[in-house]
Amino acid sequence: MAITYRCLIIDDESPAHKALASHISKFDDLEHSGSAFSGMEAVKMLNENTYDIIFLDINMPVISGVELMELQPKRPLTIVTTAYSDFALSAYQNDAIDYLLKPISFEKFTKAIEKAKIYFSGNTAKKETATNEKVLSHRVNGQMTETPLSDIIYIESLGNYMKLYSTKLKSPIIIYGSLSSISAEIDSTNFIQVHRSFIVNITKITAVTFKSLTMFNGEIIPVGRKYQILLDNLQIR
Repeated sequence: MAITYRCLIIDDESPAHKALASHISKFDDLEHSGSAFSGMEAVKMLNENTYDIIFLDINMPVISGVELMELQPKRPLTIVTTAYSDFALSAYQNDAIDYLLKPISFEKFTKAIEKAKIYFSGNTAKKETATNEKVLSHRVNGQMTETPLSDIIYIESLGNYMKLYSTKLKSPIIIYGSLSSISAEIDSTNFIQVHRSFIVNITKITAVTFKSLTMFNGEIIPVGRKYQILLDNLQIR
């Protein structure tokens, strides 16, 4: 059965709705499933319905796009659509998958949808092999591949992407996603976040100091102050 992605447009201007709806209609696997003309209306619709992708304007009355993202951390995949470039950092910090400046060309829209589809394809999905070994599925050069969780040394945040270090690879690989999204997919028994930009495999830690960790590959990972208690509780010193 073909996958159809339900889309919600959130914008306080009718022309923006028309333009986005027109772009959506050109994809067989996208469905324009709702339109919200304010942040408050959007919150209500998100609480009452299921969507896969939202197209979110920033400059809206009462509840702005950034405020909506903060209010709805578990919202659908978000593509920001705005006339303002000032809020890109805030959008990406709230896990927006793309940031499109109006007027939005069909070419830029298409690239954003391609990013969304990569995400939905299981880029950070946890699976198990025939031997019940847990793996992380992701794309490398457009091809799906799997990395056993036991081989991962640590994962470093690069905004909307992550750098994954493995015992079986000479150099890290870049995969799409955020630490907040991947933390729910990996085994919390062996993986902990030690810094806002790092999740580590505790079985691959070779040395610990008050402010840093030395990993299996010799790399030094900083430890954030608020994460220090996690290391103390694990008693890995």
